[in-house]
Amino acid sequence: MKSKLLLMVLLLFTSFAFSQTLDVTGTVLDGSGLSLPGVNVKVKSSSQSTTTDFDGSFKLSGLPKGTTIVFSYIGFRTQEVVVSGTKITVKMSDDARSLDEVVVIGYGSQKKREVTGAVSVLDSKTLDILKPARIEQALQGTISGVNVTTQSGAPGAPIDVRIRGIATNGQNGPTTIIDGYVGELNVLNPNDIESITVLKDAQAAIYGTIGANGIILVTTKMGKKNSKTKISFNSYTGFQEASTKLSILNATEYALLLNESYANGGKALPYPNVSGLGKGTDWQKEVLGKGVPLLNSDLTISGGSEKITYSISGSHLDQQGIVGGDKSGYLRNTARIGLGVDLSDKIKLKTNVIYTYFNRKTINENGLGSVLFNALNVPATLSPYDANGNFTLVPSTTGFGTEIINPLAQIENTYNDYNYKKLNGNFGLDYKIFKGFVLSSSIGFNTANSENKTFDPQISYGGKVFDVQRSSVTQRTVNDNDYSFDIYATYNTKIADNHNITATLGNTIYKQWGNSAVATGFDVPNNSWEFADLSLTKGLPTALNTGGYVYDQRRISYFGRAQYDYKGKYLFSAMIRRDSSTKFGPGNKVGYFPSFTAGWVVSDEGFFGESQTLNFLKFRASYGTLGNDQIPNNGYLSILNGEATYVFDGVLVNGIATGQIPNENLKWEEAKKFDVGLDLKLFNDKFSVVADYFIDTRKDLLIPNIPVSGIIGVGAPGASAPTMNAGTVRNSGFEFAIDYKEKFSDSFSMSLGYNVTFLKNEVLEVNNGTGFIEQGAFGVGQPAAARMEAGKPIGYFYGYITDGIFQNQAEVDAHPSQLALGANASAGDIRYKDINNDGLIDTKDRTDIGDPIADATMGFNIQLNYKNLDFAVYTFASVGNDMVRNYERVLSDANRLDYVLDRWTGEGTSTTVPKVTTGATANNVLSDYFVEDASYLRIQNVQLGYTINPKVTQKAGITKLRLYTGVNNLYTFTKYKGFDPGASFGPTNQDGVSQSPIGAGIDYGFYPVPRTYLLGLNINF
Repeated sequence: MKSKLLLMVLLLFTSFAFSQTLDVTGTVLDGSGLSLPGVNVKVKSSSQSTTTDFDGSFKLSGLPKGTTIVFSYIGFRTQEVVVSGTKITVKMSDDARSLDEVVVIGYGSQKKREVTGAVSVLDSKTLDILKPARIEQALQGTISGVNVTTQSGAPGAPIDVRIRGIATNGQNGPTTIIDGYVGELNVLNPNDIESITVLKDAQAAIYGTIGANGIILVTTKMGKKNSKTKISFNSYTGFQEASTKLSILNATEYALLLNESYANGGKALPYPNVSGLGKGTDWQKEVLGKGVPLLNSDLTISGGSEKITYSISGSHLDQQGIVGGDKSGYLRNTARIGLGVDLSDKIKLKTNVIYTYFNRKTINENGLGSVLFNALNVPATLSPYDANGNFTLVPSTTGFGTEIINPLAQIENTYNDYNYKKLNGNFGLDYKIFKGFVLSSSIGFNTANSENKTFDPQISYGGKVFDVQRSSVTQRTVNDNDYSFDIYATYNTKIADNHNITATLGNTIYKQWGNSAVATGFDVPNNSWEFADLSLTKGLPTALNTGGYVYDQRRISYFGRAQYDYKGKYLFSAMIRRDSSTKFGPGNKVGYFPSFTAGWVVSDEGFFGESQTLNFLKFRASYGTLGNDQIPNNGYLSILNGEATYVFDGVLVNGIATGQIPNENLKWEEAKKFDVGLDLKLFNDKFSVVADYFIDTRKDLLIPNIPVSGIIGVGAPGASAPTMNAGTVRNSGFEFAIDYKEKFSDSFSMSLGYNVTFLKNEVLEVNNGTGFIEQGAFGVGQPAAARMEAGKPIGYFYGYITDGIFQNQAEVDAHPSQLALGANASAGDIRYKDINNDGLIDTKDRTDIGDPIADATMGFNIQLNYKNLDFAVYTFASVGNDMVRNYERVLSDANRLDYVLDRWTGEGTSTTVPKVTTGATANNVLSDYFVEDASYLRIQNVQLGYTINPKVTQKAGITKLRLYTGVNNLYTFTKYKGFDPGASFGPTNQDGVSQSPIGAGIDYGFYPVPRTYLLGLNINF
């Protein structure tokens, strides 16, 4: 009896012990001991969860002893803590590159350790440090294989992104996918972005015909479940200036040199008395502003409950240009709302809607007659204003030509205004039909409207090509729309604990349509911008003054992907996409794009052991076919969109004619992508290494304006030669990235990153009858400056090779005649090589004299944290890219860069710079004399920040207050003489849409990227 009673007492106490629950409170800290708000705190194997509040604290009720709590936060290693008492303090360690990090790969995601393609990720932390005005700028130097070039440093100017080289003469830019729909990077506020994922190889084949140039996947920020409302305000202000000035002759130097030039040409001296000229006008100083303002602010409100997450944000950017004063500027406003709702345990709704408005004002940039072109060529002897206060006229004598004008007058009479409004986003549903099987659907949309107004006042610059006889205003409106509907099913299952399978099957429908109208009105009232409106112009046109277009295209696609792994160490993936597009004729509408990837996690093998040095090793490979259809619509049809003038009853009548010559055999451009790589972690994950070797072969290039028989007219306005599949280009190379992270103490940590990409670009064939395609301009009236030709890089420069300077007449007599180049040579002139050894220097001696494609690009980045201080430096380098110096007008009276002071003045004085003369010479033909190595190293960003101790700021309800200062584009190390060795801008193709790489790298005086000094703050409530 006593034993039974004792047993009952023991059972009672045991039952009480097991049924005892605790209310657990705690605090979560980061590595430096600061409170960490927004951490997800979840009871393992339960739906119970919460997030830490502004001071890093949390509370969970009714937990049995022994319960495991999981703490997770982006950028930190997930930790598990077993409940043993009522109070917990957790210190989370940084682990931004954790192998368990989830990576978006398109229509799904994978753990980083399981990814078998060449995939790179840029997180919001890096964006926060770089503070780019445009998101594209943040990709430069931070991701291997990605090269970013500016078309201009003007505010809001287009930025070109190239992934693993340039492969086609048409559209080379990657496709951007924002939360699942096709979008554009330039409409986003950088602070709205959670991460950017770049798909560089056959992994992008799931996107089929839009994936050949690579895919950029953008994930925007969302609120977190069970978290209090968080308010984040970020703002910075600053000022801008030109990062460099060119060394131009001052007034006295110019006058002396011009006298010498005229004397060598047998002419009277233009400046008999040079005393008193001094330095004269610094035209660069006149047009380049200093202390030009910049302001950016954004506000985000986010949070969530058990069923709903939300993120609402707005931003404002106002950036004035460093050239042109108030005639050059960019203002952008964005508003965004992201919402996630659990409608039930099985159905989830998600939506993301973004509104963008921007206004851009522009001046004449990057061309013959641009503002900077004029500032470099107008001599310092001329004053900006005459005695009456009017703009000084540049003489219209032969020595100055007809295109050099006063750049200040040019700015004053420039009126370009562009407004753009865009609403884009998506609405999606996820339906969990049963365990492991999810049906997802999404509707994405873009609708954009833009208005552009250009006013040309009646003005005379003294007999120049820029003279305007009749004032006019041109107004253009554009309406562009698209929508996409995606529906796909994802099934995950595990077989026998070791075999993991994920299958995805789906369908995409895409439609794009729009229209445009443009008209020009003449004789603007009062010759004034205030009255520049079509409704007020009454002047009769002398030619067709209206135009526009309308378009409609559609694409329907089916895709599937199967992913398999065995024990997480043998990884396989196969995918295929079928696209059907209205851009191609009946026989070529459909394309199939398959790819395969595989990986082997060697470090999971038993024979690998527990290495203390090598912690993780994965080999991977991929091969697949992707497509490119980025050309205008209806290239296979004959359309009446050309212009023509007809005679009816003796009267000229404006009418229409056929436009581009059709090509019914037009088909997809195909990219065969091969990649092998490895991922490696060393020394307790302190070192992370990623290496890849790749070959990208682009076949059936879609090349616009292929020359055809002269019998078929293509010279009329609106008419053009056809777009054809006419070439093959191969890009091959090697990428390497290494990162190092070390936490030396609770007070001091450091991270270093270095990446390099080696690239070889080669054209394999050009099937257009001539074997080459020419584009790009140099000087005035000279042959095309660049070519696409088999065996050479695309867009290589085509000209003459120099062989020093003739030192005397005997050397001239002994050399083949150069008369075919425009003039007999004499002592002091440039000597050209006889490439074909026919005893004559002529056009047959033109050859490869350089190319604009870099042999290697690299980035080096460092971040330091000491207590509350943080410091970061980001750099980028480009090696082996050439540029053509074309901003010097070779007219006799134009100004010069001061390198001409080292000119030839007699035998033995110079072997590199020819004499100056007004006489006829062949010194100004395109040769390697005008081609420079534009390799450079740029300190892109330097930032120093200080976070005020949260114990102080929390008294005001502020969880984080960080102040920082920084400089963007601090300094560029280069031997290139021009403004910006990193700029590149090719001519517009005949299709009027794409930019050609044939002719890129020819510098007319690129608008320089400004140096920006910033002062800002981050506040979280």
